[in-house]
Amino acid sequence: MTLIKSISGIRGTIGGAAGEGLSPFDIVKFSAAYGVWLNATYPSETPNKVVLGRDARISGPMVHHLVTGTLMGLGIDIIDTGLSTTPTVEMAVTAHKAQGGIILTASHNPKQWNALKLLNHKGEFVSAADGEEILRIAESGKIEFKDVNKLGKVTPDPNSIQKHIDAILAMPLVDKAAISKRKFKIAVDAVNSSGGIAVPMLLKALGVDDIIEIYCEPTGHFPHNPEPLPEHLTEISKEVIRKKADLGIVVDPDVDRLALVCEDGDMFGEEYTLVAVADYILQHTKGNTVSNLSSTRALRDVTEAAGGKYYASAVGEVNVVEMMKSRNAVIGGEGNGGVIVPDLHYGRDALAGIALFLSHLARFGKSTSMLRAKYPDYYISKNKIELTPDIDVDKILLSIKDKYKKQPVNDIDGVKIEFDKEWVHLRKSNTEPIIRIYAESQSQTTAENLAVKIIQDIKDIITQSMARA
Repeated sequence: MTLIKSISGIRGTIGGAAGEGLSPFDIVKFSAAYGVWLNATYPSETPNKVVLGRDARISGPMVHHLVTGTLMGLGIDIIDTGLSTTPTVEMAVTAHKAQGGIILTASHNPKQWNALKLLNHKGEFVSAADGEEILRIAESGKIEFKDVNKLGKVTPDPNSIQKHIDAILAMPLVDKAAISKRKFKIAVDAVNSSGGIAVPMLLKALGVDDIIEIYCEPTGHFPHNPEPLPEHLTEISKEVIRKKADLGIVVDPDVDRLALVCEDGDMFGEEYTLVAVADYILQHTKGNTVSNLSSTRALRDVTEAAGGKYYASAVGEVNVVEMMKSRNAVIGGEGNGGVIVPDLHYGRDALAGIALFLSHLARFGKSTSMLRAKYPDYYISKNKIELTPDIDVDKILLSIKDKYKKQPVNDIDGVKIEFDKEWVHLRKSNTEPIIRIYAESQSQTTAENLAVKIIQDIKDIITQSMARA
């Protein structure tokens, strides 16, 4: 059993002893802490409001009931969106002028996982400081519930997804006429979660009539690993070829990550979802872009070619959003297929990504694979090195930084070293003695060799340290 307590939410496996997994006890404990923080942060004579939504995973109804009852016990009113998506709940928070929101989803994790993703009144993930305060309240155990006359109430909002889609359709760069004219045939794999509701609804609203639905029943029984990586998408790849579809669309269970499949069955590349959408936006709106340090350089290339400036943030959606605001970015996101369109809201939104990508593809007038061929090819090698608990990981990172001090180095999140158009990024795990090593080059072999070189540097540093000891 696993329970991970972080500043942005609580994630764990269902079952097991209290405190060792996401047990009913832990669900109530952390929901209550969030409610106490909310009431203290937004004091009001009228009850505070929280928007609640969930993906379709099997444990969803149980977690939903526990969270709802706990918040009601604290005098908080619930706006219940039911089966929903993460970006839909984020947008509903501001639409309802709520003080917060909770999305019940473990995102791309397998079915035994669930989580509470915590939002503030802007519909954005709570800040690091607020997250720490919520965790402190949870550990203190000082929770006082309301009496029977001050319990919260529940108001359903069954139309939240439609409202979300309406807002996407109203975006100036979403070209419904061009999409409808192309008469696209599109295959959708929604891994039997809430994307099976939202994505076909969006496509129909955009004028796409020929939709091949694969795993679009929101049963929560994931037919394959729900993380939208190439090795998990073999079935839709074959179906795209077999049905002669123009495009394959894949979303994760809570619909904040978007992966695309070309008409020939090849992966568009999750790193390139953001690149393509950014290219389209930058053709019409001059400005800056942001992605995290571990994302492809292709976004920088596209941005600079359009006359904008690219900025890299620390890993994590909260950090990307913070930098997007400070740099006035017109588009941003993460290389895992996460697209953030500030004109709509500051959150990764696969539905917005789909609408903008289809607008781009429709106006491009050629095939999906030909659109992908427009962009520079980069390859990322992802590795890790496991260390013993007694090794000082921070010291190793400082040594690597010093070794490569003549190269451009970014240390806002681990150490990232640039070598012309190649880079390597080292990050330590917050939970175990591991250094994750990402390297990118225009050649897969070169990227892997670069990672191997850095791994050997780390081993040499450890050996030298042990010799001195």
